[in-house]
Amino acid sequence: MGIPEKIKAIQDEMHKTQINKATEFHIGLLKAKIAKLKRELDENTHGKTVSTGGGSAGFDVRKAGDATVVLIGFPSVGKSTLLNSLTNAKSKTGAYSFTTLTAVPGMLDYNGSQIQILDLPGIIEGASSGKGLGKRVLSVARNANLVLMVLDVFQIHHLEILKKELFEIGVKVNEKPPDVIVEKTSTGGISVNIQAPTEVDENFIKNVMRINGYHNGRITIREKGLTVDQLIDVVSGNRIYIPSLVVVNKIDLIDSEYLKSVTSKLNVPFVPVSADTDKNIELLKQEIYNKLDFIRIYMKPKGKEADYVEPLIMPRGSTVYNICGKIHRNMVRDFKFAQIWGKSVKFAGQKVGLDHKVVDEDVLTIVRRINAI
Repeated sequence: MGIPEKIKAIQDEMHKTQINKATEFHIGLLKAKIAKLKRELDENTHGKTVSTGGGSAGFDVRKAGDATVVLIGFPSVGKSTLLNSLTNAKSKTGAYSFTTLTAVPGMLDYNGSQIQILDLPGIIEGASSGKGLGKRVLSVARNANLVLMVLDVFQIHHLEILKKELFEIGVKVNEKPPDVIVEKTSTGGISVNIQAPTEVDENFIKNVMRINGYHNGRITIREKGLTVDQLIDVVSGNRIYIPSLVVVNKIDLIDSEYLKSVTSKLNVPFVPVSADTDKNIELLKQEIYNKLDFIRIYMKPKGKEADYVEPLIMPRGSTVYNICGKIHRNMVRDFKFAQIWGKSVKFAGQKVGLDHKVVDEDVLTIVRRINAI
């Protein structure tokens, strides 16, 4: 029996099981088994049909710039026109479905940052289960730093379908990972440290870990109200958490009252634009930049002035280690120490190590070992 057949068999068992307090434990374990099998299936197929660094024709787009943003939406919502408005790309456009059949990259230069934006083929309901080019398209989103869910102003209801299809492929938008730490150990069995009230008990936690191959390990739970599904997501490692923006396109075709009426059903922040007329495109650029939550680091070569003209753009929460990795692949190997002037240190010029977390507008000098080449 193959993995898809095993998943189907467990799903059938779940459908036959009456949901009540007495069966919660059993259903939870069945969910954990499905999550494990889906991860195995993803590991067997992910990268063979979809890639941002190698794979099938049309989806072989390497990451570039300071971040990658993907445009996700149904066919003919104006993603290609939007890409052309935001960047220097020349994505093919047309007044018919499925104009874009490849991943088309463009680069947005904004506030000193370079943001790669990918125009992807339109998806349809059922994309996550293989309809159209769905799996290939959605899997590219797993590697993105930001997802732009593009809606036609006349098809606002597509938002829930997009979120569902992303969820089915393992992407949760605008959610933070639960505060849970899972570690493997070589001996000692499974140790559970619950530091906040949860919806799961220790016995269930241990069983979920065993299903996922943890016979020795530690799990620390600090997430208040941790649910069964959240626990399974963390232990199985089958979820990616990515910020998103909702973009409502084609507002040039309607009046303000109609826009207010249809968008009142969204219940989420959105950016109304017209890619055809460039209306609110500058606002969208600003929102993309803000959502990516960049910080600016000013590099100061040893013995020289800091470069305040072209800062290094990094994600918030970055460390000196992350900065070294971005500058050059050998920088970590040759690293001796760093000096920082800014709010992340107690005094100007303080020496720090690779694990030091930088903040916006820090000035940084990296000192390499003398024998480094």
